[in-house]
Amino acid sequence: MPSDDTAVLVEDVHKSFGTVDALRGIDFSVPTGSILGVLGPNGAGKTTTVKVLATLVRPDRGRAVVSGHDVAQDPAAVRRSILMTGQYAALDDALTGRENLVLFGRLMGLTKKSARVRAENLLHDFDLLEAGDRQVRGYSGGMRRRIDIACGLVVRPKVVFLDEPTTGLDPRSRKAVWSLVSSLRDQGITTLLTTQYLEEADVLSDSIIVIDRGRVIAQGTADELKSMTGGNYCHISPLDPTELRRAADALAGLLPPTFSAADLQGDSIIIPAPDGPGTLAEALKRLDAAGIELSDIGLRRPSLDDVFLSLTGQSQGDAAPADSAIGSGAPS
Repeated sequence: MPSDDTAVLVEDVHKSFGTVDALRGIDFSVPTGSILGVLGPNGAGKTTTVKVLATLVRPDRGRAVVSGHDVAQDPAAVRRSILMTGQYAALDDALTGRENLVLFGRLMGLTKKSARVRAENLLHDFDLLEAGDRQVRGYSGGMRRRIDIACGLVVRPKVVFLDEPTTGLDPRSRKAVWSLVSSLRDQGITTLLTTQYLEEADVLSDSIIVIDRGRVIAQGTADELKSMTGGNYCHISPLDPTELRRAADALAGLLPPTFSAADLQGDSIIIPAPDGPGTLAEALKRLDAAGIELSDIGLRRPSLDDVFLSLTGQSQGDAAPADSAIGSGAPS
């Protein structure tokens, strides 16, 4: 069994829909109170993974444990321990925000008074007091997402599944949801966050897994994943693009072994920077000695975009049917 420090444990989980293998042996674990970012192209298996953990889909084989409960053997206990919110808020548009919260509280077994008190506290915590007595149909996308998450927190869950929660939101609303996700960690709640916004995973996640074609193909912290693409590099742009050849000659020894004249396309040169600022300083020194003026030079780090494309760029179209077989219509 997983330890108290492990909120979610997934071991060799498989799931097929007809002839489509959505999950082909998923393995990962999530420490209690942390945020796990789940990345992958459409159809990779992200949503299927979440549905298995939320007991909405039964695995064909393997083991998944959430908050100490096996999803196949004790699904009711799992459901009592979790909150799941997806890309579309599950709210009653005809009710006000406050009424939705009270309704959820009553459904979760709270007394009428307790449900009202809890609703008031959540409206305050989620900055929705002024909108609390308005019908939800008039809420903006960001407000709907906040009230949706708040409804799931009427009774404090141990594990939260957020399936692409900021899809379709404007940047300001997205940042508001980010703040809410961070607050879950502050409360010691474990969160699985599936997203296609790589910045979102970078900012929020304590660790990240990348799923492609039903398997975990990479996992680690954002920094660890970024290092897989080759680490820091220098981006160098001569003021006169015709000086690229001379710039390359001046940088001989700093260029990668595979560098060739064919790489002198465009208006810049990229060189690995294993010594970070030291490599940048050496490049500047050489270019200055060669009398080459620059329009730009900088030390860069790989982004999660680089990692994502490096790991999945050759297969984004290969697995598209995997989660579409579920029939939910939601991206995976």
